[in-house]
Parts: sequence; structure tokens; C-alpha cells
Amino acid sequence: MPRQVDHEERRRHIAAALVRTAAARGLHAAGMREVAAEAGVSVRLIQYYFGTKEELLLFTMRQLAEQMGERALARIRALGSPPTPRSVISAILTEALPTDEESRVFNIVYLSYFALSLTDPTLGIQPLLQASGAIEKVISDQLAAAQQAGQTPAGLDPRAEATTLLAMSAGLGTSVLGRQRSTDDALGVIGYQLDRLLPPEKS
Repeated sequence: MPRQVDHEERRRHIAAALVRTAAARGLHAAGMREVAAEAGVSVRLIQYYFGTKEELLLFTMRQLAEQMGERALARIRALGSPPTPRSVISAILTEALPTDEESRVFNIVYLSYFALSLTDPTLGIQPLLQASGAIEKVISDQLAAAQQAGQTPAGLDPRAEATTLLAMSAGLGTSVLGRQRSTDDALGVIGYQLDRLLPPEKS
């Protein structure tokens, strides 16, 4: 009896091959032939599952966003129960930095896709915006909860501060990739900003 094919697993396998190719050679060089060679499959099979390179790219970006979310959630779970608003926000902002190989690859591919989407109307930017919006809401909700508990200034605007923190984290991530500053420097800046919003609890 022939082994049943796990189509979703095969799609993820092809997407992972795209990520590896893009991380090593650049997203612009990750054509169907290159991805097929990396995945060990035929171009025809990739076309069967995705149709076009644009559809493959969209699927891959959604996969990367989900993986980042899972990694951030794992960081939060490791904090114990219940985590504080500061620890949740710190975990999210830290995960967005290129602190290891997996997060470095995420940042490279994410930024490459974003740059390409600005001039290529066939590449949908909406999946990236949706993921960013969901993360922003989590941070905003955490700040609002801390505000209600009297842990952060009453006049603070949680939504505006969440936007500021995410923009800062994105800029720090880019500077780490470009070797403008070290990961420790970037983490220090995040800690400094969180001290301003959510002072560490006194032991």
C-alpha cells in the first residue's frame, strides 16, 4: 500500500527550502529552480502546491510569522505563571531581535520580502501588516493592564507606546543585522525603555 502523502508537511518543506535559499543568497535569487534544488523536488511539484512564486512567498511569510509567534510564546511560558506585563513585552521585543540563527534568518527574509513588496504589486504586504498589528495589540493590552494595576503612569497612551516599542525593536534588529550595534546593546536599549514605562518590581 503506497504511503499517504502529507500535503501540508510537503508545503512546509518547500517553504523551508525557500527560507534557506533566501537567507544564503537573497530573496531576489530564490527562484523556483533554486528552491526546487534546495528542497530536492521538481519545479513542477512546487507549481502544483503553490502555482506561482508569489503564492509560495506569501505562504512562507505566514509560516515565518507563525514560527516567530510560537517562539515568543515559548519565551513567555518559560517565565512562569502568571507572567508580568513587563516580562511579556520584553519576551516579544527580544524575540524580534536577531539573537540566534533562526531569528537572524527570520529578520533577513522578512526585511527582504518587505523591501520587494514596496515595488512589486504582486507581493501582498497584508500578511505582514496583520502579524504586526496582532503583536502591537498584545503589547498595548499588556500596557493597559499594567496601567490599571498602577504599575505605569496614568497618562500613558498604551497604543502609542506599543507602536513606539515595536518601531524601536524593528530599528534595533536592523542595526544588529548590519553590525552597527551588538545584541547586548540592543537588549540594553529595550531594557532602558521598559524601565521608563514599567519599572522593575522591587525584591
